[in-house]
Amino acid sequence: MQVKTLAISLSLLPGCCLAPPARLHAETIRLEQAVREACEHNRDFVAERAGLPVAEARLQTARLRPNPTLSLSADHLDWLGTGFTEANGGGPSEVAVSTEFTWERAGKRSRRMALAEKERALVEWELKERRRRLIFEVQNTFIDVMVAREHRNVAGENLSFMKRIVGVNEARLKAGDLSEVEVIRSQVAAEQMESALQQAELALRLSQNRLLLLMGRSGESGLPEADGEFRRDSETASPQEARQSALAGRPDLRAAAAEEERAEADLALQKALRRGDLELGTEYRRQQGVNGMGNSLGFTVNVPLPLFDRNQGELARAAAERNRAALRTAALRAAILSEVATALDQQATARQQLERIESVLLKKAREVREVTEYAYQRGEASLLELLDAEKAYMETMQSYALARAEYSRSSYWIDAVTAKDGSK
Repeated sequence: MQVKTLAISLSLLPGCCLAPPARLHAETIRLEQAVREACEHNRDFVAERAGLPVAEARLQTARLRPNPTLSLSADHLDWLGTGFTEANGGGPSEVAVSTEFTWERAGKRSRRMALAEKERALVEWELKERRRRLIFEVQNTFIDVMVAREHRNVAGENLSFMKRIVGVNEARLKAGDLSEVEVIRSQVAAEQMESALQQAELALRLSQNRLLLLMGRSGESGLPEADGEFRRDSETASPQEARQSALAGRPDLRAAAAEEERAEADLALQKALRRGDLELGTEYRRQQGVNGMGNSLGFTVNVPLPLFDRNQGELARAAAERNRAALRTAALRAAILSEVATALDQQATARQQLERIESVLLKKAREVREVTEYAYQRGEASLLELLDAEKAYMETMQSYALARAEYSRSSYWIDAVTAKDGSK
């Protein structure tokens, strides 16, 4: 009777003893900080940002006009000692200076500039789309860290519970109230739970490393602890509002529209390139010798004859790319509407599952574990029944963490598909 009283008193120890040991000197970060660091230091995103100066340089190149050419020539020079005289009629020596200018026709320069500006706008929208995806990726990974943290805590609580049972069983063994086999079984179960805790710790470290990589940090900076709770929105947007927000603000859809405009500008440029440019030249020539002396000016105009090459291939290519860009925009628009509907459905399902776990499963799992533990300490339940109850409780707690994570993830997904700032 004395041993049973001791067992019951041990089961009533404060809940703080069930928590896993706290980590000392671990940095804690919030989701807002993780998103901010990722947008500033993520290596892939920084590389994508480097494409913007490239587009700016192309625009600068498009603004440039063709360079004129300067030609110097000398002819009929008496450098071989012939000796130019009136008798042999040699010479006179000539020195010429000529320049040529390219006159671009059909507004080619303005069309080049328009194309470069459309390409720059396309790069900007693609960069915003990459940022949208990066934010959602960071949010997903942050949730993974929080889920792994919850699983670690549950595994630690489970191990503490089993160690307490082992202590009770060892006390009962000394009192002659329990067989040694039963104690060994509980010890084996504790070892298995120790292994489960190690696996949970490993999963947490892996998710933390993925988060560090997204944030642009090196592995030497230490593994951060996620600070915060799972997101839980009280209100959600209506399907109509979500669709309108997505179609109005999605960067990938704006990028597709910018690609259409770029293709249209390219087609206009290719049409202008069908008309050849004029080469305008001026020449100054000086003659000086026995048979003549004088200064003269000359003018030249070179006009290309488009008999064969009228830029047919590039015109066909530009028209095909414009058509392809329009088809891609239409396909993306349909995909976005489908993605919005899927995200809303997923959030509704996640909310239902979370509410069901909170209203039914959590309470029942706790009650079953407490009743089974009490019955086991009184010798009215077997160790197998106790382990089954503890396993059911642990799985319920893990399912609860996953349900909260899925609801939080679905909320961030709606922010992503509707192009809202999801860094909150």
